[in-house]
Amino acid sequence: MSTPVPLGRVSLGTALSRAARLLCPRCGRGTLYATFFGMREACPVCGFRYEREPGYFIGAIYLNYAVTVGLAMGLVLVLDWTIGLTLTQQLAIAVPLVSVVPVLFFRWSRSLWLALDHLITRADVRGERHRQSAG
Repeated sequence: MSTPVPLGRVSLGTALSRAARLLCPRCGRGTLYATFFGMREACPVCGFRYEREPGYFIGAIYLNYAVTVGLAMGLVLVLDWTIGLTLTQQLAIAVPLVSVVPVLFFRWSRSLWLALDHLITRADVRGERHRQSAG
């Protein structure tokens, strides 16, 4: 938290790039995770708080669900269309996918949710302006 970070606008491309690399949406230098599933409370570089309130990452659950369903259904439908699958084969592909993909995509769904929220709401900028006007 020693280096002040300018509160300038972030482009969509920059926000998505930072989300893909699991970096702080504000500064792009701090990491989001301390361990595979353990998310930091705040950025170690700029101090940006990741979780604003209880239930903040509910949207990330929806993102994770959408990616999982899209991937599983898409793959099963494409394979069914191209090579023709029985119901048993479809289930043999879909069930493992819907079990594994949410676990593997967990970190990126939270990162993407955080980046999009930061891009759209700019909560840190509003909070900083409020602190400056009060102090």
